[in-house]
Amino acid sequence: MKDQNQNILIIGAGLCGSLLALRLAQRGYNITLVEKRPDLRKTEQDAGRSINLALSDRGLRGLRLAGVEKDALELCIPMRGRMIHDASGNTFLSPYSGRENEYINSISRPGLNMLLLDAAEAMDNVKLVFGHGCKKVDLENAAAIFKDYESGNEVQYKGDIILGTDGAGSSVRRSMYEHRKFLFSFSQQWLTHGYKEISIPPAEGGGYRTYKEALHIWPRGEDMLIALPNLDGSFTVTLFLPYANSEYCFDTLTTPEMVHEYFNKEFPDAVALMPNLAEEFFGNPTGPLGTIKCSPWSSYGKTLILGDAAHAIVPFYGQGMNASFEDVVVFDEVLDRFEGDWEKVFQEYEKVRKKDTDAIADLAVDNFHEMKEHTASALFQQKRKLEIAFESEFPQHYHSKYSLVTFNEDISYFQAMKQGRAQDKAILNLLDDGTLTEQMTLDEKLKLVKQTTEAILHDDAVAKNLN
Repeated sequence: MKDQNQNILIIGAGLCGSLLALRLAQRGYNITLVEKRPDLRKTEQDAGRSINLALSDRGLRGLRLAGVEKDALELCIPMRGRMIHDASGNTFLSPYSGRENEYINSISRPGLNMLLLDAAEAMDNVKLVFGHGCKKVDLENAAAIFKDYESGNEVQYKGDIILGTDGAGSSVRRSMYEHRKFLFSFSQQWLTHGYKEISIPPAEGGGYRTYKEALHIWPRGEDMLIALPNLDGSFTVTLFLPYANSEYCFDTLTTPEMVHEYFNKEFPDAVALMPNLAEEFFGNPTGPLGTIKCSPWSSYGKTLILGDAAHAIVPFYGQGMNASFEDVVVFDEVLDRFEGDWEKVFQEYEKVRKKDTDAIADLAVDNFHEMKEHTASALFQQKRKLEIAFESEFPQHYHSKYSLVTFNEDISYFQAMKQGRAQDKAILNLLDDGTLTEQMTLDEKLKLVKQTTEAILHDDAVAKNLN
């Protein structure tokens, strides 16, 4: 049994930290939630930081657990598929699923964060502290030193435990890394690409300048443009481009003329929608794209990291926020089993969770290459059409890899990766070999895909055992 008066210090009041604070407060803990940035409900947002995200089933499950799903859905715009813009200016919609009820949602990051902060602040047992940056964590004693940016003074906050949800640049994780009394493993891998945000403003008189209910993508092999809709009629556009070693890269796009030359060559239909292209290109920062894996996530039964602090991923599966919200769900489930023994809770949480966060990190890198290189290819489009047909005709018997990851929260990321990769390999091989003929019924094609998938899974299992 837990002590009802236990105090939890949560460092980082982004999406994961604010949902975690709300849920643990609902469980009866006293929460102090400390954030280095000013209260976003009272200040302008940083330009260039991703302002809308893809919310799907795993994330919705976390919001449902805390009782805020309905409010969050009011901030959402359904995106039912990828609107592919090819190099000739043609467009076609590639649905995310053959099932009507499966789609992802574009949601405002600050809007959702504000909603969660409001809900947490409404709890009597939650204290919010803004403008305090974490400098060092005493891992053994659940205490942390913060700099108060307003006064310049250093202050200490202490709890019975510390939960670090302070993002990819986590100070809590850094304290674990620098600690000499236990072995901490850490890896950080950067893509050769960075990203920059631009915008498509609302149409004159309101409304949207292009199709609203889709994630727009301009795949160009080495680089890519995507756009997500906002409630005000605008789209947030993100350019993914190499930093160097390419004719067009962040190192060479140094003048408005070069920027316009590049966009007019690669994305002419998008240029017409972006009147402030050069101004925003040079006004917004270029962000890096990286994957962070580390272990252990906890120390001394006193400190634990969750969300991006433990497992930052690249954004190409739209699962960063969803994975962090699923962290809260899994942590809550482990608490149900081991509440009262923090060390056991922390160890069991990592044991259950880490292979899944490693899996979605790897899948996100895979999807980066798929989106920029393969979404416009004939073979990939053939595969997607077949999968949509399977899902439409046999909704209980087939789920694509994307569907397993995005719409099936009862399947772990690890299971989704293993099954999904085998299915992809099976379909692509069968299509490439010409084995799936026009004379076959859809049912016959599905049976052959399933047989081939099972054979691949069996071979993979045998190979793993041999190694």
